[in-house]
Amino acid sequence: MSVPIVPCLWFPDCAEEAMEFYCSVFPDSRILSIERYPDESLDEHFKGMSGKVLTGADQAELDHYWSNLSASPDHEQCGWLKDRFGVSWQIVPANLGELMTGPAQTQALMQMKKIVIDDLVNAG
Repeated sequence: MSVPIVPCLWFPDCAEEAMEFYCSVFPDSRILSIERYPDESLDEHFKGMSGKVLTGADQAELDHYWSNLSASPDHEQCGWLKDRFGVSWQIVPANLGELMTGPAQTQALMQMKKIVIDDLVNAG
């Protein structure tokens, strides 16, 4: 079963580049909306931000995107990774709860970076 995700991410810069990257990774994803900062002449708080992305969202299906997202092997543990924009993701199988049948599976998971389903099934 595919689960749609709708992230709402904040970036100090490169927001549009990040949104386009994530859409290239997840099939059938799309940018639903982009709101840009107003003209800086309208409010001094937006100085230098005119036209930059304020908010946006995309939707995607997520199963096996480890190789596309992982950019920092030092930050990988138990299915968690960090992408090139510094966003942490946990990439887990939909049936992870069913795979975690005892202490041996927990111990195996704790030793993994990327989750390997066969290793969880064969743990013990």
